[in-house]
Amino acid sequence: MFDFLRKQFIDVIEWLEEPGQLAWRVPFADQEIQNGAQLTVREWQKAAFFNKGQLADVFSPGLHRLTTDNLPILTDLMNWDKAFNSPFKSDVVFFSERERPGIKWGTAQPLTIRDAEFGALRLRSFGTFSYRIADVNTFASRLLGSQLEVTDAAMEPQLRSAIMTAMATALGGSGVPFLDLASNQQKLSEVIKAEVDRAFAQWGLSCLSFFVENVSLPEEVQQHLDKGSSMRVLGDLNKYTQFQAAEAIEIAAGQDGGLAALGAGLGAAATIGGAFAGGIAGQALHVPGAAAPAAEDPFELLEKLHKLVTIGALTQAEFDAKKAEILARVK
Repeated sequence: MFDFLRKQFIDVIEWLEEPGQLAWRVPFADQEIQNGAQLTVREWQKAAFFNKGQLADVFSPGLHRLTTDNLPILTDLMNWDKAFNSPFKSDVVFFSERERPGIKWGTAQPLTIRDAEFGALRLRSFGTFSYRIADVNTFASRLLGSQLEVTDAAMEPQLRSAIMTAMATALGGSGVPFLDLASNQQKLSEVIKAEVDRAFAQWGLSCLSFFVENVSLPEEVQQHLDKGSSMRVLGDLNKYTQFQAAEAIEIAAGQDGGLAALGAGLGAAATIGGAFAGGIAGQALHVPGAAAPAAEDPFELLEKLHKLVTIGALTQAEFDAKKAEILARVK
């Protein structure tokens, strides 16, 4: 008897939203609502009335009194008379339109794309996105169905799958080489967001933000790329050795006592002289069968030698002798 009376006198309908809830169906006994009941819809919520699975009326945030006047579609569907005061049957579902921010996404498996420079590449990526319900009717028909509620946790696997598809489409069609992705990360995020938003729309959702935080290669591929970068940075190893020697002498000369105090004057001068002589004559050690390094420009070499005189690594007499030898080679 108590249940029977309770279901006939439901006069307050509201939803105290819990964290993670996207939609919640009001659990009425036999879905009977008292005519004239009070409906409270809070900020970022919508309340929808469904008749036999079809959307009838939707209420935005505010305090509403449920009568035949403010339920026009439902009244028309159920052939209500204006003086009707008995309970009516209907499904009432609350939807949260609040933004769900900072949701993480990542590639469980690498995505294979065709790169303009390296050919086929397997990329990993991760970042964050946010979304919200944009169309309650589509969301209810595609995702809610007859369930009591829909939560963020239940949605995330499906949304991540859509993101992976959108990622493959955007990365494969962008034409941006892998090495340029870092400088185009903002543009890449916008392109992928557009693809994700189209995918989300089929469920009545809207992607509000999408951020690509990192795009990376498999570790073994990255190691080979790092080795290639190191070789390009070093360039001509003969010139690199000469530069390192000159830098070491300059640092030592700047310390207290200079080169003489360190007992390195004569030895350092001999080392530098040998290194530059090797550079001039093109006699630096190299792998048999490999091309000999190109001779250094004589005027650049004179400038380096003069710098050594300035810091005290060479005497003026040594510089003059070396200068005469270099100029004699210039034709």
